[in-house]
Amino acid sequence: MRSGVRDLPLWAYLPAVVGMALVVLPPLAMVEKTPWHDFTSLVGSESSRQALELSLKTAALSTLLCLLLGVPMAMVFAAHDGVVMRIARSLVLLPLVLPPVVGGLALLYTFGRFGLIGKHLSAWGIEIGFTTAAVVLAQTFVALPFLVISVEGALRTTGTRYQQVAATLGASPTRVLWRITVPLLIPSLLAGAVLSFARALGEFGATITFAGNRPGITQTAPLAIYVQQIDDPNQALPLSMVLVAISLVVVVAVHGRARRRRGVAAI
Repeated sequence: MRSGVRDLPLWAYLPAVVGMALVVLPPLAMVEKTPWHDFTSLVGSESSRQALELSLKTAALSTLLCLLLGVPMAMVFAAHDGVVMRIARSLVLLPLVLPPVVGGLALLYTFGRFGLIGKHLSAWGIEIGFTTAAVVLAQTFVALPFLVISVEGALRTTGTRYQQVAATLGASPTRVLWRITVPLLIPSLLAGAVLSFARALGEFGATITFAGNRPGITQTAPLAIYVQQIDDPNQALPLSMVLVAISLVVVVAVHGRARRRRGVAAI
């Protein structure tokens, strides 16, 4: 048994069990209530299929955007620690605690038809609000901080000694980036990308506010579940279980990677 854990007082187990029950029982209740005999037909219905396909496609695109934008951002944050950079970092991480509906409003007033940037795009005939592109932007807005945190944490942990050695040997900054920094970041990149994908896949508030709920265009799986449960909650359960399964896979994958890293560090 680990040091410190064996000295845990017995009373601590009671709130721990209550907390676990609070989190574990609701998914188990969904499993028990799901109409498994109609599972395939309900998940395979046109509305559910369209919503799930749209969610997977837009979540994949938003994850790609998170990688393209988040990795350089994390590198900048890890390399500099001034007041301005700390303020910028706080603003970038704001979506982690910002209510999703508020984030959707912020996106609407930025990229909507009459928004700060959207009004200029509209003049060129480019509309973003209430389109599939709006779904991708909303998902990227809420998922980007997860990638930034994962990569920045890895950069601060590994340090810069390898990069400094390569630089003294005459390697250019670009060569150091691609030959040393990026390979060191691959495990954290994968974990951050998986977390970002899962967060994008489950996004609801910012999406419905900024993109709307148009079937086949902006209605993602969470929005379809919301509509289905209004008419018949049992019809929403199969698609909900699909998202639960995907989320469970993400949790197991990220947790397993963390355990492997701790095991290697212990060796």
